[in-house]
Amino acid sequence: MDITATPMAQLIHDPEGLADEFLKEWCSPQPYVTAHTSGSTGKPKEIRLLKDDMKKSATATCRFFGIDSGSSMLLPLSPSYIAGKMMIVRALISGARLFVERPSSYPAKIDYGILDLVPIVPAQLDGLLSSPYIGNIKNMLIGGAPLSGEEESKISRAGIKAWASYGMTETCSHVALRDITSGDGIYTMLPGISASADNRGCLVIDAPEFSFRRLVTNDSIDLIDEHHFRWIGRYDNVINSGGIKLHPEEIERQLSAIIDAPFYIIGRKSERWGEEGVLYIESMSVDKERLMSLLHQKLDRYSVPKQIITVPRFARTDSGKIKRIIL
Repeated sequence: MDITATPMAQLIHDPEGLADEFLKEWCSPQPYVTAHTSGSTGKPKEIRLLKDDMKKSATATCRFFGIDSGSSMLLPLSPSYIAGKMMIVRALISGARLFVERPSSYPAKIDYGILDLVPIVPAQLDGLLSSPYIGNIKNMLIGGAPLSGEEESKISRAGIKAWASYGMTETCSHVALRDITSGDGIYTMLPGISASADNRGCLVIDAPEFSFRRLVTNDSIDLIDEHHFRWIGRYDNVINSGGIKLHPEEIERQLSAIIDAPFYIIGRKSERWGEEGVLYIESMSVDKERLMSLLHQKLDRYSVPKQIITVPRFARTDSGKIKRIIL
C-alpha cells in the first residue's frame, strides 16, 4: 500500500516506510492485528488484538495527555512491537502528526519542533537526554523495562516531564502511568479503566469497555484506590525464605544507589531456607567482599542475598528487559 496517496500521509511522516507493514494490516478488512508478547516471563507468543480495543486504548491515552489534531508526536521505536503500533493508532485516532524515526540509541536527532509525546525504552534514555532538542519534548513515555533509581534521578535532574508505563501487549500497551518526577511511585489508571486486587494482593485490571473486560495479573501491588496503586513486584518472583516472603524488585530498588551495573535478584532452592536470594551482576570487575559488606549495611538481614554472582552479559528481551534466569 502506498500511503502517500492516502489521507494518512498528512499524519504519518515516515520517509523510510517503517510503518507501512502495520498500516497495511490496520487498513485490512480483518478486525484484528497480530502482535507478540514481550517474552520476559516465557517464550514470546503471537496474539490477536482487536482493532476496537486498540482504538479505545489510543483514545484513553490521548485523553490523558491531551493529544488532539494540533499535537505532534515522535515514534523512535519499531512499529513491529505494541508500543510502536499504538503510537500509530494514537495518531490516526487523534489526527495528531507522527514523525517516524528509525530506532536508535539517540532518538530525536533532528528538530521536529514541539513534541507532545515521545515513547522510549530505558536503553534510549541517555541518548534522548543528550539531544539538543530535549527541551521540545512535553511528555516522555518510558516502558519496556523497569528504570533504575539512577535513571529516574537523571530524569528529575533534567527537568523533563516523564511517565513510566504499566501494561502489556494483551492490554494494547499501558493501562496505567506513573509520574516519574513526583517520586511517589504511584500509578494512575487511564480513563475508563480501574484497579482492584485479588486474594494474593495482585493487580486486577477492570476494563468494561474492552473485549477482555477483566484481566488478573501476577503483579503484587499496594492498592490505594480503584484509580491508583503502587507496584511492588512480580508475584511469581517472590522468594519464600524461611517463611519470610521477599520481593526481589523491592530489594533491587534499595540497592540501585550502590550498584552501578545492571543486576537482578532471583530465588534458588535452599536446603536450609527452602529458597534463598542470589544477586546477579552484569560485570566482571566487582569487589564481592566489599559489596557484600554494603549489602549488610543497606538491607535487613533477611533480605541480604546469600551469594553474589558476576556474569559478562545478561540475556534480554527485544525491548531491553533483563530475563531473570538462574545462570
